[in-house]
Amino acid sequence: MPVEKAEHVVQTLVEQISNGEIKLPEIQRGYVWKPTQVAKLIESLYRGYPTGSLLFWRTAEEPATRKIQTGVEPAKPAVQPLFLLDGQQRLTSLHRVLNDHPEAQIVFNVETEVFQNQSATTAKDLRWIKVYEVARPDARHYPLVMRIHEAVPSLEPDLIAERLGHLAAIRNRAFHLEILTKFPYDEIAQIFVRVNSGRPLKTSDLALATLSARWTGTLQKLEDETDHWAKQHYQDLDVTFLTRALTGTVLGRGLSTWSHGRLIAASDSELEKGWATVQRGLRHLIPLLQENLKVSNSNLIPSHVALLPLIVLLGEHPDTGLDAETANGIIYWFLLANLRNRYSGSTDTRLGQDIPAARGPEPVKQLLSNLGVNGAHFEVTPQDLIGRTVGSPYFFLSFLVAKNAGARDWWYSTEISATAEAGQKLEYHHIHPQATLRNHRNDYSKTEINDLANLAFISAKANRKISDRSPGEYFVDPKPPLLTKEELAAHFVPYDESLRHADAYRDFLSARRALLARAMTELLDRFRPTWMDETTVVSDPLAGCSLEFTLYQSSWDAGRIVINARREDDEWSGTFGFADIESVIEAANDGLDSDLEIAGETVPVRTESDTVTIPIGPFLASGTIDAWHKTLEREKADAQPLSRCPVIEPRPWEGERILFPVTSIE
Repeated sequence: MPVEKAEHVVQTLVEQISNGEIKLPEIQRGYVWKPTQVAKLIESLYRGYPTGSLLFWRTAEEPATRKIQTGVEPAKPAVQPLFLLDGQQRLTSLHRVLNDHPEAQIVFNVETEVFQNQSATTAKDLRWIKVYEVARPDARHYPLVMRIHEAVPSLEPDLIAERLGHLAAIRNRAFHLEILTKFPYDEIAQIFVRVNSGRPLKTSDLALATLSARWTGTLQKLEDETDHWAKQHYQDLDVTFLTRALTGTVLGRGLSTWSHGRLIAASDSELEKGWATVQRGLRHLIPLLQENLKVSNSNLIPSHVALLPLIVLLGEHPDTGLDAETANGIIYWFLLANLRNRYSGSTDTRLGQDIPAARGPEPVKQLLSNLGVNGAHFEVTPQDLIGRTVGSPYFFLSFLVAKNAGARDWWYSTEISATAEAGQKLEYHHIHPQATLRNHRNDYSKTEINDLANLAFISAKANRKISDRSPGEYFVDPKPPLLTKEELAAHFVPYDESLRHADAYRDFLSARRALLARAMTELLDRFRPTWMDETTVVSDPLAGCSLEFTLYQSSWDAGRIVINARREDDEWSGTFGFADIESVIEAANDGLDSDLEIAGETVPVRTESDTVTIPIGPFLASGTIDAWHKTLEREKADAQPLSRCPVIEPRPWEGERILFPVTSIE
């Protein structure tokens, strides 16, 4: 089957998009490039660097399409359109820049020849010129040349004119085109998958591409379902999640690199049945979480993957009503699956166990058995809460116990709500302020300061009003909010006045952990099925464990991360290069395993789907690529001067390692 070759300049391609002559087939995902990536593309064109070729499909069919996110409505095409298979991010970016899109305000420094997104600083500096002003077809360069020369006399007019002319010439840079013809949609989808398999395209994207080709209108179905749940504050049930849910339902396991191959073989009836299961399961499950567990917002949930087996269970449950015991068992498993970090690593493997269990004759019992808690009593102890912070599933549980206790906001006196907006929007508040604890003579660690036992759920306004005041001051402030013993008790905050000062902070943590642990256990017991044996107590395998990162860097050095790990009574420290771990995570984004040197030892980094696992001291730190990115970004924001970095002798870890979720790294 023929493949045509062609060459079009940038201006022609941009006009074809405006004229509706270039369209996106439904298998494409949305536009995701950030302004920095757009600026780099424009710089590459300016400097004559290679920018890759473009892949199109010409067909007499009328495949389902999605809008190109240019911000303008394309005209009705006068010729047969081309469907863009590879190059969406580049062409959308170019159209945005050359049509002055508000989110593509790329500017050029005529003096340094640097490109970036417009900022308040560049807007005031006449050396920075918006690319659109120079590259648009009707641009007049002479006034720009004179304006820049007047602002920067050291720049000769001829040099300015030369650089502006070079910038304007990006309109005439050519892209090589390959145009596939006569291929049917199902083969085009396979080509799309193969073209993107060696690139940072997630397995969910590949699965969606296959589903779109196999089942016309898939994306619209997913987007409509996403809109439905977003209106109910379950905005995390997005297209990616629903793709995972549909794939899991059809295949009986999680996503993997082979998923698209199996999906191609799925029949239309299997896909239709799977989608009906997903919709029905969600319409049973979400109200159960909202009403029975008080989970009113999906952003509270530590692991959305834990919803997938329950979607299958309820989506395929006979229409005979759901008894209270089964409903409670579903919630109990959901809570424990999160607390025991069921899906922090080997997600595909675990779903391959749990989805079949959800289809079995006694699904709740089998799911609990897979979790290792069937026939046992799960009890939260104060020890379990040591070192837990906002990334821990216990943080989620701390909100639930406060919500169920009727905890009120410390300003508005309304019950705390995860769906409140504006000044009443829910935030977590450091009861003992960070500023006081950081500078205290007791030298409290970062993990101690951010311990969940120091966090309370209150409104944004209450948080601002309290600011950095000590609880010894604001607990007894006669002006609102005056916090009574009952109001503090609903947040499980000890009333003992001796615990309100920074000197007694560790005693405060111990006292509040005891209150929270008791309340958490009582909440779990409320949903615990009556048929479960109470003779065996199951403890949290991460009790007494913590993992803390501290980045030390400078303007000239990416720096090092110092690791402090605790596992029960054993403490371990080590370091690794910050640039090294950034490279590791970028490689994982491309689906590649790699190595990382930690504490003088080269350890293997494993990538499974979008989950990355790194051996760090006594732990196997595991989480999604996004979770790793967030952890590294947080450390960059809190970086300490490189001059303060301690010297730590390399000591490779020699014992066994246990799984530790990256979301719990402090």
